[in-house]
Amino acid sequence: MLGLVSLFMDVSSEMIHALLPVFLVSVLGAGAGAVGLIEGIAEATASITKVFSGVWSDRVGRRKPLAVLGYGLAALTKPLFPLATSTLWVFVARFTDRIGKGIRGAPRDAMIADATAPDRRGAAFGLRQSLDSAGAFLGPLIAVALLGLLSDDIRQVFWVAVIPAFAAVAILVFGVREPGDRVAADSRALPQWRDVRRLGSRFWIVATVGVIFSLARFSEAFLVLRASDVGVSVTWIPLTFVVMNVVYFAAAYPIGWLSDRLGRLRLLAAGLIVLILSDVVLALGDSIAVVMVGIAIWGLHMGMTQGLLSTLVADAAPEALRGSAFGVFYFTSGIASLAASVVAGVLWQWVGPALTFMAGAGFSAAAIIGLVWWGLRDAPSRV
Repeated sequence: MLGLVSLFMDVSSEMIHALLPVFLVSVLGAGAGAVGLIEGIAEATASITKVFSGVWSDRVGRRKPLAVLGYGLAALTKPLFPLATSTLWVFVARFTDRIGKGIRGAPRDAMIADATAPDRRGAAFGLRQSLDSAGAFLGPLIAVALLGLLSDDIRQVFWVAVIPAFAAVAILVFGVREPGDRVAADSRALPQWRDVRRLGSRFWIVATVGVIFSLARFSEAFLVLRASDVGVSVTWIPLTFVVMNVVYFAAAYPIGWLSDRLGRLRLLAAGLIVLILSDVVLALGDSIAVVMVGIAIWGLHMGMTQGLLSTLVADAAPEALRGSAFGVFYFTSGIASLAASVVAGVLWQWVGPALTFMAGAGFSAAAIIGLVWWGLRDAPSRV
């Protein structure tokens, strides 16, 4: 059911997100630097908010109320996008929407870990990630169809996106029951903020890996801009997210299932290599076909890494501190994500797209070196 909630909310979000960079640049007159700043701050806001919601869900012994609050806030912000008349308005809408994402993220992932046996945890997170990415490619497909029906009226597409957002909230409210007794039993022994070091060294290794990954992977908004740069028309721009998320959807669950059997870290390192390949293709590609191949490879890297990172956090965190662990992990990754997106926007605007993606490849290579440097090759396969 949590996977279905993610699916419907992602249908809504990606109907908007797939068109938002073009809307900002072509309708509101923003530059690529503004796109990078908005996306970076938005994602960092979500990550920072997850710290507070994760810790709070541990303290009160309940996760679902915070998840409902987060999804509900995101749904309420969706009408702000079609009403936007300036870049600032979009920034406020995106900022508020990401606060909702931040509130729901850590409690939701902690609920998955609470309800799943350790030897099936990779498959569980992979399944949720697959359903999430299914929504992420259905949303742009719907957007493409609606653009054709509505004569490329982006605002009208944004209005339709409101519907699946409220459907997601309804599924969460009426279809999800958290394992409350298990969480509440541990809530009395929770530490204060100053005791966050009790998360343990294994968790902090995972958090460090997450930071390096975030530096290597900037916002997908730049995939949309790259597609537009090589000649993809506004009507077909959402197909960039379709291509990425179809591959993401196909890879996430099998990779999660495989990680339960082969270990997480080898697959994580392979995902970094795939990201480097994607960056190189996107940097050097000068045709629609080549850029779409690069975007598909990007989707493969997402399927190979995002569910695994969540699983590694669940594996490493003490049971009573799962919400806090996810919150801290998303916070540190979010700060890195902000830096990566801002740098990408500046590079794009002042130098060009090729150097932007080559810089991403460089950070990915540094991440591989980091895995070796910190001895992760020799760590236990499930950290």
